[in-house]
Amino acid sequence: MKIMNLVYIYWNFVVGGLMFSLNWKYFMIMLLMMEFMMLNVFMIMFMYLLVMGFDLYFLMMFLVISVCEGVLGLSLLIYMIRFFGNDYYFIFNLS
Repeated sequence: MKIMNLVYIYWNFVVGGLMFSLNWKYFMIMLLMMEFMMLNVFMIMFMYLLVMGFDLYFLMMFLVISVCEGVLGLSLLIYMIRFFGNDYYFIFNLS
């Protein structure tokens, strides 16, 4: 049963990465897919650490870092909406 859970979590990670790469126009969708992928990485690490018998203190640090990453992403989104008026990612001129 644990192997099927890991396969399901890996599949969710792949789907999240695919959706992240296909929805590159909207910054909010990119942030949501990145958080979805981080949640899948958290579940993979939880399963491995639980099976190996290690302490789960590392997961607390991982969650703190992922929350900080989410807050930074949302602050960038708010800055983009205030500055440009929308969350379209393709409006940036990189030249």
